[in-house]
Amino acid sequence: MNIQQIIKALLNDEVIAYPTEAVFGLGCNPYSETAIQRLLALKNRPIEKGLILIAPALHYFKDFIDLEALSPEQHQRLEQFYTPATTWIVPVKTSVSRLVRGKFDTIAIRLCAHPDVTALCEGGKIPLVSTSANLSGEEPARTYDEVYQQFGENFPVLEGQVGGAKNPSQIKDLFTNQIVRQG
Repeated sequence: MNIQQIIKALLNDEVIAYPTEAVFGLGCNPYSETAIQRLLALKNRPIEKGLILIAPALHYFKDFIDLEALSPEQHQRLEQFYTPATTWIVPVKTSVSRLVRGKFDTIAIRLCAHPDVTALCEGGKIPLVSTSANLSGEEPARTYDEVYQQFGENFPVLEGQVGGAKNPSQIKDLFTNQIVRQG
């Protein structure tokens, strides 16, 4: 599917697949509880775990992050791109659905400069829910052919190339700088 078809699917509560820095991601509209429920069911992922949001710029997360809880230094850290890619655990607004934040009073966000992610976010004017494109127990897809093998030929996939990263993003706590997951 082309970018416009994928954006349309995204805005119509569908789960989509797209390339990220290291693997294909499964994503959806974080404002759509219907789409999030579909993604959780597809991945067989417990609601309690929470989800990651990605976007090319911090302003996409304004409805999700409790920015008032951040120091200027922490805010500045969130605005930077890192190698390896870094997902930050940050304070979440209380209005954010439990489907997105899980059992936590935080949310995981990542700035992603991948051109396909940028095009999806800019075209849809939203951040993306992002989790690896794989069925439970399977390896994350690194090509769009692998996505089709796991999810079927009619799955909405943006047929791009993943970036050069070897591993998924590292996850760090913004307040403690502690690494929660190695990248």
